[in-house]
Amino acid sequence: MKAASTISYILAGLLVIFSFLFILGSGGGTGNPSWLTYGIIGLVLSGGLIFAGFKFAALANPPKQEVIQKIDLSGNVRMDTIKCQSCGAPLAPEDVKLVNGAVMVTCHSCGTTYQVTEEPKW
Repeated sequence: MKAASTISYILAGLLVIFSFLFILGSGGGTGNPSWLTYGIIGLVLSGGLIFAGFKFAALANPPKQEVIQKIDLSGNVRMDTIKCQSCGAPLAPEDVKLVNGAVMVTCHSCGTTYQVTEEPKW
């Protein structure tokens, strides 16, 4: 969409130049009075192209969205201490992150990164 807004601005600039030439040409003794109408129509069209360029630029930069994921646990939940699988150091809540839908843990002591897997309860 950025290319569309750039093209729109360039076409509007060219149309403004030619519209002013038509308006200037209509006033002389050798000019045609209908050129004034063409010049005014060209200025109106160039305004429309500039407006379209602003709209294309707005489409090119959509507002950023923040996704917040909340987990609703059923019943009472008891939390055990989580320890690193490699070095046995206790892990803090800041060490657990959600990456591409998977729960990943990075140990702050040894730097090991692994995915948390949940074993069935039965």
